[in-house]
Amino acid sequence: MANPEWSDEENRRRFGPAADPPGHSHDYSCEVTVAGPVDERLAMVMDLSRLDAILNDEVIARFAGKQIERDLPALRGVLPTCEALARDVFRRVAARLPTGVTLTRVRVAEDPTFYAECFGDA
Repeated sequence: MANPEWSDEENRRRFGPAADPPGHSHDYSCEVTVAGPVDERLAMVMDLSRLDAILNDEVIARFAGKQIERDLPALRGVLPTCEALARDVFRRVAARLPTGVTLTRVRVAEDPTFYAECFGDA
């Protein structure tokens, strides 16, 4: 993790060894919350297999085994904080939901005590 606008020294002061190339890995978790009217036929807001497919495309396939700063062009130049990742995932998943279904929350966590949530207002 490094802010490209700061010197190597400033990045190291703020982030420690995590600022050293090529960066460091994380095993993030991601949770999403959707809202909308319950489809009585399905007894749920949306077909979970469809939501799983969206999450596979926009989260798992995009991030698994990747170095964010190097491998994801859409996030180059973005400091890969949980907040930035949650906002990115929110935008991408919300755009793919079926009509009438709203994404209300994305949580990206590095561990159970360190996470960020996006509610679509950022």
